[in-house]
Amino acid sequence: MGLGKTIQIFLPDGNPRSIKIAEITSRTVQAVLIPRSKLDEAAMRNELSSVGVYYLFGPVEDEAKPLVYVGEAEDCLVRLKQHNKSKDFWTHALVIVSRTQYFTKTHVKYLESYSYQEVQRVGRFRLDNASNPTTPYISEPMEADLMDNFDTIKVLASTLGYPLFDQIKKPVRKEVLTCKGKDACAEGEYTEDGLVVFAGSTCNLKETKTAGSWIINMRKGLVESGTLIEDAGVYKFTSDHIFSSPSAAAATVLARRANGWIEWKYIDGRTLDEVKRKGC
Repeated sequence: MGLGKTIQIFLPDGNPRSIKIAEITSRTVQAVLIPRSKLDEAAMRNELSSVGVYYLFGPVEDEAKPLVYVGEAEDCLVRLKQHNKSKDFWTHALVIVSRTQYFTKTHVKYLESYSYQEVQRVGRFRLDNASNPTTPYISEPMEADLMDNFDTIKVLASTLGYPLFDQIKKPVRKEVLTCKGKDACAEGEYTEDGLVVFAGSTCNLKETKTAGSWIINMRKGLVESGTLIEDAGVYKFTSDHIFSSPSAAAATVLARRANGWIEWKYIDGRTLDEVKRKGC
């Protein structure tokens, strides 16, 4: 079990759906979450006119991976105003700054590059960046300090609802769920995020006549994003993918309407419904 952490979240206007300012009380890194519609209000705060790294988030559609753009700036507010005019996809911005003004341009360029690499490695989000940010040269002690800062960024981002750096770990065998039918054979796990289908799982290639537009469009989106690729007469997951519900995951795998609570089963044959709902 990991060590406990105390996180303080301040709501400047008292609205839990508006601007949030979060920090681990023993650290100097500060995270500011801004709905795009609140950018003018956020502009009146001093925190944003600082050197920092930032993330722009876009919504999930048809169970495809959400979008994120990773950037850095010497004045984050100026950069966000530029993105407000030039980028359409984002609905929220997460800005990371130092309460003590510790960050320099080199620091945030390193954090930008490392964040980009971690988003790619973890695979929860799709990157909207046109190119891979360059990694500046830094000393070994500075790198150690920035890795400590990144650990804080990771916790704060997840706490604020964006777990873009949280690794999806495959559980022990007894906790793995399977969904099978015709040519499909998928493995996954039921988590706090939803139903995770693991990379390498296969799906039936053709939807049934009664599948419906929701399932067809959902699978089409996964193909277009590269999450599903055609391979030897089936679709195959190229990476772990989180579905918002067990039924969305099962419908994708089986290419038909499906009750995921019944279709996903544990190694002992019990359904997800029996273990997680009737077993409570």
